[in-house]
Amino acid sequence: MNKFAVLLLLAITLFSCTEKIIKFEKGISFEQQINISYGDDAEQKMDLYIPEKRDSVKTVFIIIHGGGWKAGEKSDLTFFTLSLMKKFPQSAFANMNYRLADETQYGLPNQTEDIRKSIDYLVGIVPVKTKFILLGNSAGGHLSMLYSYRFDQAENIKAVVNIVGPSDLSDPNFKNYSDYSFVEKRLVDPAAVTNNFTKEKFASPVEWITEKSPPTLSFYGNNDQVIPLSQKGILDSALHKSNVLNTSYEFSGGHLDWDKDKNSTFLIDKIDAFLKQIK
Repeated sequence: MNKFAVLLLLAITLFSCTEKIIKFEKGISFEQQINISYGDDAEQKMDLYIPEKRDSVKTVFIIIHGGGWKAGEKSDLTFFTLSLMKKFPQSAFANMNYRLADETQYGLPNQTEDIRKSIDYLVGIVPVKTKFILLGNSAGGHLSMLYSYRFDQAENIKAVVNIVGPSDLSDPNFKNYSDYSFVEKRLVDPAAVTNNFTKEKFASPVEWITEKSPPTLSFYGNNDQVIPLSQKGILDSALHKSNVLNTSYEFSGGHLDWDKDKNSTFLIDKIDAFLKQIK
């Protein structure tokens, strides 16, 4: 993020602390609610941004941060969320925290359950026919896909936007991930694993793709040392095989470069174009 962007984010953050309305150019404005509880746990919080004209809301973006399933927080994606709000002024946005994995609790199924709880909360405050778009980066991209393909029994998810998220945790190339031992030991509660899966297969979004899976847009860095580019090919192949509407792109740079100036604009433009294909 360049110096100007940092200063702008600081200004917006300070403004947000004192105002309940965020205003952009062209008359775009959102009501904001910070640190809303969608569950009983202290980590189950979200920042909610709803257009002042609530009746116009047809989709809600749920923004899911990265951090290797055991770190990160919603504030990491505040700036990107604000950029999306300017592009999609008739959508609502929920930038969520979720329960992080540690030595006392597993990441899954807690984290997909947190997505479900956030949706249940949002269903009660947005128009009845509203659909949801799950957008996440890294671990958040993985959780966006896993929830949508495996746990969206109510078919609430209109689309998935996956930014550098691992799609197949058993990919030999992904096993070079520096913290892969965490994936093996602390990501998945063994008690949750079904159908004779390994824990890694159970937690792999590609294992749950069917013809009913929601349209999926993905982005991967061409020099990502964390999530290998092989993940893009594996995901593309699985989605094509099940005839799921999907598009994927490579951007220039590594794992953390997707929100840099030119890449960020590229991503948002491609998200806009992709969502226009979906009725």
